[in-house]
Amino acid sequence: MKIHVSENSMVFSGKSREIIQKLKNLQSNYVYISDWIADIRQQEAHPLKRIK
Repeated sequence: MKIHVSENSMVFSGKSREIIQKLKNLQSNYVYISDWIADIRQQEAHPLKRIK
């Protein structure tokens, strides 16, 4: 399953049961998909750093 996030929308591609399961999992954390997009944007602002 792939999820493509753009500025104002999301595109899910994959099997329908995978998409339904993903949306059910997200429903426990977020009320709206826009909240999830905002959370993804915040995570991109703080990328992981490699520690040696």
